Amino acid sequence: MSNSLDQLNGSKKTPLEQKGNHFSFDAPVTEAVSVGDTIAVGFGDGTIRFFRPEHKPYEIKAHSGVVLCMVGCENSILTGGDDGRFLEISTDGDIKEIANFGSRWVDSVAEYKGDRVCSSDNFVHIWSKDKEKKSFEHQSTIGGLSFSPNGKYLAVSRYGGVTVWQRGKNKWSSANYSWKGSHGKITFSPDGKYIVTSMQENQLHGWRLSDKADLAMSGYPAKIKSFNWVGETPYLVTSGASEAVCWPFDGKEGPMGRKPVCVASGGKQYATYIEALSEENAVFIGFKDGLVLLSEIDEKKNSITVRYPTGSEVSAIVVSESREDILIGDIKGNILWLSLIHI
Repeated sequence: MSNSLDQLNGSKKTPLEQKGNHFSFDAPVTEAVSVGDTIAVGFGDGTIRFFRPEHKPYEIKAHSGVVLCMVGCENSILTGGDDGRFLEISTDGDIKEIANFGSRWVDSVAEYKGDRVCSSDNFVHIWSKDKEKKSFEHQSTIGGLSFSPNGKYLAVSRYGGVTVWQRGKNKWSSANYSWKGSHGKITFSPDGKYIVTSMQENQLHGWRLSDKADLAMSGYPAKIKSFNWVGETPYLVTSGASEAVCWPFDGKEGPMGRKPVCVASGGKQYATYIEALSEENAVFIGFKDGLVLLSEIDEKKNSITVRYPTGSEVSAIVVSESREDILIGDIKGNILWLSLIHI
């Protein structure tokens, strides 16, 4: 169970940190998602812990190894681990095993209105309501999964590009979007017009779905571990640099031929995690040294320091669905739970 860090001598905390709850666990934070008023956190030892306002966190042992991926559903989460298990876990802690792939890791998970999807090795498996499981083989190991906002498309990143599966009445059809290199995390733009991936080569690559036009977003000094869509423009805000790099996706051409907006400097430290606060056109940025800033997407405005550097890389930031609470986690297993009312 957790140990309170509130009484640690010599700990320098921001006024916001002083109003929050601090916990320390014995394994790194690997994933975190929000489901209603609950934030579920996955750890490197296979544990899932659930955080709620005014309650002590409770924990369950879900995987025998690392929690590799997680997504929120209605009153539950889907998780995948390096133990080969694909699980659905209720916010009350009830575990249902959807599939077990043995020694093959479950690397990515996704969900859309009851459709539950995971990847293992070079296969994508889909469980749809009242339908048999479908499995699609790809040319290489899967890097990431993402449904389009309307659920019509499922994008699968891999080596050499992306396969986009289109949902039909009785079957799925596929289209390939090619770009040399290894593609990892993947996302659709909020309007469904673009797909973007992070790459092994410290860059982003994207395509416009309508004509497969390429979007090359390079120049990063570090690998891009996290990105998120922010605001009505919208911007794709990314980690991988000493500031949050915000690419504009408005207009017909999106970011093509345009420079990004850069906000919230971490000095010599690189940003490692991004979480949106879209209604305020703002973003939380976590850095490699543990610093967490809150910034509007406006280069003329100063950022707010939420957490001072701790020496431990930020690996998760999640705002609750009610937008009343925020959870910050790092690779040493430290958790900060903070009410957004204080910000």
